[in-house]
Amino acid sequence: MMVIRALSPAILLALLVTGVFAPPAAAQNGPLRIEITEGVIEPLPFAAPDFVAENAAASEYARNISRVIASDLSGTGLFREIPASAHIGRVSSFDAPVSYPDWKAINAQALITGAVSASGDRIVVKFRLFDIFSGQQLGEGLQFAGTPQSWRRMAHKVADAVYSRITGEGGYFDSRVVFVSESGPKNQRLKRLAVMDYDGANIQFLTDSGSIVLAPRFSPSGDRVAYTSFESGVPSVVLLDVASVQRRPLLNNVQGMSVAPSFSPDGRTVVFSIAQSGNSDIYTMDIASGSSTRLTSAPSIETAPSFSPDGSQIVFESDRSGNQQIYVMSAGGGEPRRISNGAGRYGTPVWSPRGDLIAFTKQNQGRFHIGVMRTDGSEERLLTASFLDEGPTWAPNGRVIMFTRETAGEGGQPALYSVDISGRNLRRVETGGSASDPAWSPLLP
Repeated sequence: MMVIRALSPAILLALLVTGVFAPPAAAQNGPLRIEITEGVIEPLPFAAPDFVAENAAASEYARNISRVIASDLSGTGLFREIPASAHIGRVSSFDAPVSYPDWKAINAQALITGAVSASGDRIVVKFRLFDIFSGQQLGEGLQFAGTPQSWRRMAHKVADAVYSRITGEGGYFDSRVVFVSESGPKNQRLKRLAVMDYDGANIQFLTDSGSIVLAPRFSPSGDRVAYTSFESGVPSVVLLDVASVQRRPLLNNVQGMSVAPSFSPDGRTVVFSIAQSGNSDIYTMDIASGSSTRLTSAPSIETAPSFSPDGSQIVFESDRSGNQQIYVMSAGGGEPRRISNGAGRYGTPVWSPRGDLIAFTKQNQGRFHIGVMRTDGSEERLLTASFLDEGPTWAPNGRVIMFTRETAGEGGQPALYSVDISGRNLRRVETGGSASDPAWSPLLP
């Protein structure tokens, strides 16, 4: 068992690539303590009293916003909320001084206070974060403003700020996920694109159920989605504008099937696969000009490409070695190098937004896994094991992965799950029905 102490007034230590906490170089022993045993840590206890309503119109918003913030933080597995029934201290005013002994008595290590005002079509949310053991406020208080319809977004923004101040990592709560919503029997499955908040709230459908859709991917700005559509009778890549829900084919008059699209980091290029006569290769297309470039030409199946965050490389899956493996090549093409070396088959690789890891699907000995490896293939770690786990996608901070899980049996239905990169905190994402093929957006602007 490893015991790590936190730097006061900081509450937690920055998460590292391994998913294990470690102190910064200048850290000193402080009153807070995190125990890590085989990747499992003790969640940080925090208190989040209902935010103060500064006028009557803000009452319901104040209560709901504080509940979403607490849910965001608790859902990470890194935090544990102390229930309101245990609170000794009371927060009646945003500017009132904090009675640290009252919160220390219930073993709270962090305290989140806030206030909400509402008037017409405008809501203002402000918050403060306190380290109870050091008796200090962490950072400056922040304020967010929006419309009544955006109250959940403001809650996510507060939670992101708290998460970042405590862990040293970027947040991911103020983001969306596009996915394939599924309904009907397995032999007549209806699939349509839908988009939701990262936690399953505010689901909106982007396509009707008239044709099969697969493998959506957000653009870096989050305003467009590329996906594979069967609307024309042949699988083809389609671009969709999220706001207007207008769509258009990426390619015209292409012989073969175009599938598995993904955007470049600057959003100007789409990389995808074209299948012809039992063979498929990787192509890129400049969206503005329509000019395409073929990157591979091996007599094998190359698909599921994903750009590195700096745009210099592409990771993809190929069976050129005899079964599915993961390869990396220059974004301009050239000879790829194989990076997967374990037993089994590897597919659907996706580069982390941080550039440090590649997530993948692995099939071995009758089980499916979601795993991660370094970009050179080293330090492979399997995070899940199931009858069918597939299709990973990264949270904007590169520390959480969402994927599709399907249970065994005739009645098994696909659902979305998330797990952090240490393999902890496996959670189902509620979507109101069957769902597959998730793709995480960047943080919203």
